Amino acid sequence: MIIWLASYPKSGNTLLRSIISSYFYTNDGNFTFDLLKYTKQFPSKFYFQKLGIDLDNEVEMQKNYIEAQKIVNSYNPLNFLKTHSSYKLQYHYNFTDYKNTLGMIHIVRDPRNVILSFSNHFEMSLEQSLKEMLSSSFTMGQKFKSDTPCFVGSWNDHYNSWKTEESKDKYLLIKYEDLINEKKKTIIKILEFIAKISQSKLVLDEKKLENLIKTTDFIYLQNLEKKENFNESMKEIKTGKKIRFFDKGPKNQWKNLLKDNLRKKIETVFKKEMTELGYF
Repeated sequence: MIIWLASYPKSGNTLLRSIISSYFYTNDGNFTFDLLKYTKQFPSKFYFQKLGIDLDNEVEMQKNYIEAQKIVNSYNPLNFLKTHSSYKLQYHYNFTDYKNTLGMIHIVRDPRNVILSFSNHFEMSLEQSLKEMLSSSFTMGQKFKSDTPCFVGSWNDHYNSWKTEESKDKYLLIKYEDLINEKKKTIIKILEFIAKISQSKLVLDEKKLENLIKTTDFIYLQNLEKKENFNESMKEIKTGKKIRFFDKGPKNQWKNLLKDNLRKKIETVFKKEMTELGYF
């Protein structure tokens, strides 16, 4: 069964994956980039190849999301999968079902900071980044280092699509800011949720928790990226130089870096969701 790690792009999914992989796939809780292989991305062509469908046909891919998830679940009894996909698909097929899904952890981030990370990571202007965040048809493809089209939608549409599951006890909403400012408390909340939906008893390993908190700290990850190859970072189009993935992190503050006209546009369009999330 799948536990989804869902987010809009540049909202903290890598941090969430780092924490989960460190706790569940190590003996000591110490994070390394290699551990991210345990929380792969969906959709990805890898999961569709056995279905014999046209991998360049976006409609056919979305039509077979659930069939691909059946293949995922044939490998392991429990699978953590990262996704940037909207829960409401573009061609009206279901993203998943509860025969294949155990639960979902939905991480969100203040869109005024998302735009800054988005701009750096995808090598776009802030204006172009906002255009994508406002687009109800925004789809990640090769330009966004996705090997298959992934329908995302606008920032607020994406948030609201996953929130439709909040009435079920299989859904957990996490704010990126809480994962930074109240890290231990928020991680324990995540572990308790996973234990609940998997019907297992959580016996907290304090030493492992201590180690993963230390080795998933932003400065630690930033230094690790300098020393090791991190294959999820992008490359500059003109020079081929790697764009630093762990760029500013908690220091990525819209108050200091975001143009006033863009801030006002974000706050106007996303006012309802930002108010709901406590970003005002």
